[in-house]
Amino acid sequence: MAQSAYIAFVEGSAAERITLAELQRKLLDYRDRTARTGKQLNWDYAEAAFPYTIETKPGEEDRWFYLKGKDPLYRYIVFGISERAAGDGETARPCIQVVLPDDATHGDKAKANELCKFLAKQYKAALTMFNGRTIYYNPRK
Repeated sequence: MAQSAYIAFVEGSAAERITLAELQRKLLDYRDRTARTGKQLNWDYAEAAFPYTIETKPGEEDRWFYLKGKDPLYRYIVFGISERAAGDGETARPCIQVVLPDDATHGDKAKANELCKFLAKQYKAALTMFNGRTIYYNPRK
């Protein structure tokens, strides 16, 4: 059964909502940051930190995209924009949904966790991880 993680834009987040294009740019920014880190270490860290290519299916470009693994240790991670009810009768909040398909590897899950934490920190959002636990990166009082 596929597993999902959610990065919810809550009060105090850096953005109220984003588009898929902005999400793709943020993932490419992550890849560039790891490449610069690798350059300082004289190591091709970008390939190890982001072993994926960004792919889309025809006709689904405005709904979701996926990361396709470059080697056998990594297969797929799916990203989409949706809305999720916060609970207790609250209105649905925009969020980023990250899905691990049934055939995802342990490497995919580890990278998805890493990418979710990066995105949640960047957007100061609430992250509900694949195991159901929530990490709050937004400023709370």
